[in-house]
Amino acid sequence: MQKKQTVFVGVSGGVDSSVAAFLLKEEGYNVVGAFIKTWQPDFIECTWRNERRDAIRVCAHLGIPFITIDAEKEYKEKVGEYMIEEYRKGHTPNPDVMCNKEVKFGIFLKKAKELGADFIATGHYARRRKGENGKVELLKGFDEKKDQSYFLWTLTEDQLQHVLFPIGDLKKSEVRDIAEREGLFTSFKKDSQGVCFLGEIDMKEFLGHYIPKKEGKVLDIDGNEIGVHDGALFFTYGERHGFLITKKGTQDRPLYVIDKNLEKNTITVSENISNRRIFDNLKEIRIFNTVWNHPIDYEKKYSASVRYNQEPVSCRVLRAQNQQAIVVFDKEQETFSPGQSIVVYDENQCVGGGIIL
Repeated sequence: MQKKQTVFVGVSGGVDSSVAAFLLKEEGYNVVGAFIKTWQPDFIECTWRNERRDAIRVCAHLGIPFITIDAEKEYKEKVGEYMIEEYRKGHTPNPDVMCNKEVKFGIFLKKAKELGADFIATGHYARRRKGENGKVELLKGFDEKKDQSYFLWTLTEDQLQHVLFPIGDLKKSEVRDIAEREGLFTSFKKDSQGVCFLGEIDMKEFLGHYIPKKEGKVLDIDGNEIGVHDGALFFTYGERHGFLITKKGTQDRPLYVIDKNLEKNTITVSENISNRRIFDNLKEIRIFNTVWNHPIDYEKKYSASVRYNQEPVSCRVLRAQNQQAIVVFDKEQETFSPGQSIVVYDENQCVGGGIIL
C-alpha cells in the first residue's frame, strides 16, 4: 500500500482550522493537529491556554494526534519587536503578513518537516494550483469576502510546494455548516479578530508600553494649530481617530491624518483625504523586500491592493529587480503608508508583492 502522506494542521481552536483538519482526514491524509504557542506580553490578558484547550478538544473529537509547537521566541523577535520598531520609525507595519512569513510558514513549516510532515495546512481562505510544470501558484480564496491571499504574498514557490489550504474552495457559511454537521463545537465560535495571535488590542495602548507618549500639535493644511495628540509615531495616513481637536468650527466634518512630522512631533489633518496629494506622488509607489512567484511582464496590466479587503486597482510593475520594484497605479492611492504591503494579482493569481518604502 502507498504510504499515507502526513499533514500537520495548525489548529487554533477556531472553526476554520477545525474544518481544515476534518477535511484532510476525510481525504485520507495522516493528520496531526499542531497548536502554535506564541508570545504574549504580560499586560495582555492571557488567551493561549484557552485556545490550546479548544484545539485539544477539536483533535480529540476528530481522533487525531495533538502536539504543541513552541514559537514564542520567533514571534517575539520577528513579529512583536518588528511591529514596535516599525512604529518607532513612523511606519505602518502589517504584523499579520510577518506572522505568516516568520511563524506559520516559517518556524512551523520547518519544525513540521523535521518531525516527518509532508505538508502543513492552515485554515486560510486561499487556494493553491499546481501547473503542468509542477510549479505551485497561490490563488485567491473562493469566498471573496474572506479571501486572505493579501496576507500570504511572502510565500515562496518552495514553501507553497509543502502547504495545503483545505477550505480555500469554500465559503465561510459552508465551513460553519460542515462544522455543525460533524458535531464540532467550534461551529458557532466567533471568529478571532485583531493582530495575529495577539487578538483584538488597542494598538496605541499596546505601543504605549514600549514607546513613551509625547504630546504634540495637530495642524490644519495651512499650518494652524487646531488640537493635540499623544505622539505622531502612533498615527498612520488616513486615520481619523485618536487626536483631540480643540478649535472647532460650526460645520465640523471628520478629519483625516494626511501628514506627520516625526522630528517636530506634529500631525496634519484635513477633511479631504485627497489633500495628501501635496505631499506625495500617489500613483507611483516604491516597494522593497519583494517576493515574485511569477516572472513580471513590464508591459502587462496587473491589479494590486494596498490594504486588506481593498478592491484591487489596475497597475503596472516596473523595474522588479534586487528585491525592489515600482508599482504604477492607474488611480491615486490616497491612504498608503510606508511599511504596508502592496500585493499584486494577475486576475485570481497572487503574483507577489512587497513593502512600501
